[in-house]
Amino acid sequence: MNRTVYFNGSILTMEKERETVGAVVTQDGRITGTKAAASVSVISGFDASCGSGTVAAQTPGKEKETTRFIDLKGAAMLPAFLDSHSHFSGYASAQLQVPLEEAVSFEEIADKIRAHIRSRNLPAGTWIIGKGYDHNQLSEHAHPTAALLDQAAPDNPVMLQHQSCHMGVFNTMALRMLGVTAQTPCPSGGRIAIENGQPTGYMEENAFIAYQQKVPMPSMADLAAAYLTVQDKYASYGITTVQEGMLPDQLLPLYQMLLERDMLKLDVVGFADAKEASGLLPKLADYRRTYKNHFKLGGLKIFLDGSPQGRTAWMRSPYADSDDYCGYNTLTDRQAEDFIRLSVKENLQILAHCNGDAAAAQYLRACSKIEAEGLPLKALRPVLVHGQLLGPDQIPELKRLGVIPSFFAAHVYYWGDAHIRNFGIERASHISPAAAALRADIPFTFHQDTPVIEPDMLETIWCSVNRLTKGGSKLTAEAIPVMDALRAVTINAAYQYFEENEKGSIRPGKRADFVILDKNPLTVPPTELKNIRVLQTIKDGEIIYECR
Repeated sequence: MNRTVYFNGSILTMEKERETVGAVVTQDGRITGTKAAASVSVISGFDASCGSGTVAAQTPGKEKETTRFIDLKGAAMLPAFLDSHSHFSGYASAQLQVPLEEAVSFEEIADKIRAHIRSRNLPAGTWIIGKGYDHNQLSEHAHPTAALLDQAAPDNPVMLQHQSCHMGVFNTMALRMLGVTAQTPCPSGGRIAIENGQPTGYMEENAFIAYQQKVPMPSMADLAAAYLTVQDKYASYGITTVQEGMLPDQLLPLYQMLLERDMLKLDVVGFADAKEASGLLPKLADYRRTYKNHFKLGGLKIFLDGSPQGRTAWMRSPYADSDDYCGYNTLTDRQAEDFIRLSVKENLQILAHCNGDAAAAQYLRACSKIEAEGLPLKALRPVLVHGQLLGPDQIPELKRLGVIPSFFAAHVYYWGDAHIRNFGIERASHISPAAAALRADIPFTFHQDTPVIEPDMLETIWCSVNRLTKGGSKLTAEAIPVMDALRAVTINAAYQYFEENEKGSIRPGKRADFVILDKNPLTVPPTELKNIRVLQTIKDGEIIYECR
């Protein structure tokens, strides 16, 4: 019987407003008790002033008990962070791709592709995948073209993925291998760009997603190593529960590998592509809403629109300087209703990607119709993912239906300037309307949509509190207090996953999942929140990350 006692730090339970305790006791991966500050000086006969150590005791006729005492030395201890929306496999794949997040021109993109081919000595015909370019950050303020990629990699098929993951570019060889011509029908809710009678290589939304899924995947060996790498990365940010935010049939062999080889050390919650539910759900029957080897099927996922910085988010009023262009939907009302109805039938939560307020309106309209049919949708805690342009007038209906908004709060920093250009300062000031949700007493969560950006929870907390853009603009209308930002990535996120009795706060009976920080987020200046360091991440009582 082994116990661990954590003491001498700022231990925030997240159970009550700013509640702290003096010590936490764990055993066999669970929290077994907490101690008030006044009782820390002597814990089970141990003098806390002696510092960290281990004490062994044995009662006649019983197994020897070992108690390990961990002196936090003034550090802050919180329940571990929960990632409420990301793409676990996408993050793994990104480790094998050409990183383009820092590229500022077409020339730099081409140079990075050439360098990738040289450094890896890739033979002709090998697929080259680049990820993370953002046309908003390029000097050309445009998407790359097939012609540019042909020059960078004349002997290889190339696909570049936009940082939003909603659009991208293929070179000529890739288009030919995928069978795309000027006569290729475009999927509904997508676009294949054509100029002078030929495809430019650019695609967006359903068109890009459809052809992206036809690109060959890396080898199992490379992906296996990448999955281990990204688990360490998530853990380095204090995260112990992550999400597979879109699980198509294509990923099932990878999950079979992960589960058969017992490779998951983080809890992974998967959301099956609703379009493939009939084939996926029977194959995942053993994982429905319950963990097995650290994986569970949490529900279904649908996309209702695109990206605001890519100008494909579906809006109720036009983009700036665009006449009457409002973006577009990716599903019809009937399709959205049918998928939500399916989630209720299967007793599974549904996540809907909605960036624009027109997409949010469609989701709320569909949820309202399902509720009017007498189906128990609210009990399944439906989630509206991103909600960048969710309108203040939509908040009451969100609450009435019990829909949980999961905001991509770091959008304010990374693309706030683009939102100002696309929507004007008034609408941009209210992107990711966390303060409005807080006033309405709606439990909301935060995420990073990784691999769109790194899963840095402390940066997200900084963003939600300070609301500064990269260009220095202040979009503070939706700024919230630090405590509420912390709740969004702990207890609220646990609630979103139906795990509020297992995770998200420090309380006897819950899992011993913790993050230890070098400073207390409640006491540092708000501008310093993103500079807080994760010292340790603990999963089920075991250290899975330690800052060196």
